[in-house]
Amino acid sequence: MARTEYYDDPAAPEPNSLVVAASAVVTGAEGRVLLQRRRDNDLCALPGGGMEMTGSLPGTAVREEIDRLPMHHTQRLRIRHFLEHSERPPLG
Repeated sequence: MARTEYYDDPAAPEPNSLVVAASAVVTGAEGRVLLQRRRDNDLCALPGGGMEMTGSLPGTAVREEIDRLPMHHTQRLRIRHFLEHSERPPLG
């Protein structure tokens, strides 16, 4: 099913769900910004995704970003291992 984006549309239907998600801006040394092309609407967007039940917003943003960066899979596994086993700061 295709996704329909509503921006400031008074005729938009009432929302029926809420998804907690996170995105982050990643820039290169040249100032370029990492973007992804969405499959559902073919638009460009910041990489991001939905938070898992036991996740955190910062962790979700990092997880979604590293999944899209051009690096070897062992580097991704090391980053994920570090994130999963690092001490989490208290919230609040």
